[in-house]
Amino acid sequence: MDSGPLHLVVMGISGSGKSVLAERLAARLGRPFAEADEFHPAANIAKMSAGTPLTDEDRWPWLESLRAWMDRESNAGGTVSTCSALKRSYRDLLRGAAGRVVFLQVASDPAVITERVEHRMGHFMPASLVPDQLATLEPLGQDEDGWVLENSGSVDELVEQALTVVAGL
Repeated sequence: MDSGPLHLVVMGISGSGKSVLAERLAARLGRPFAEADEFHPAANIAKMSAGTPLTDEDRWPWLESLRAWMDRESNAGGTVSTCSALKRSYRDLLRGAAGRVVFLQVASDPAVITERVEHRMGHFMPASLVPDQLATLEPLGQDEDGWVLENSGSVDELVEQALTVVAGL
């Protein structure tokens, strides 16, 4: 029975591997893809580029624009997007999209993440904000529709983990 669109939100802190996973998932599933970073207003990007963490007030309009995109793309049967979705309240807002919203939290060793961010080219998020993101992250609750995926192997292994979860939905 069709229960409406299925939106997959690949979440986690910056550098966890969520973008590469989400891009590959979208391609494999034939779903529209969005990188949540592209929904940030210029003021948010400037703030993060300067090493200043965002506040909840900074994040609400950004999250609302991502949720609106999910709604617009619902006719495709669902979407795949990235979003840090660090707090449950942020995930609650995204869960307001039409259909079912499932979170796939990408977890990895913090030292590995920090090293990735330090060596990443062309991204506005400095490694100095990784500890703030880790401190802000509220892991998925047992009552939330989502799964934690451990990013400790290859990208292909991570994609297969995610596809196994999606196949069971």
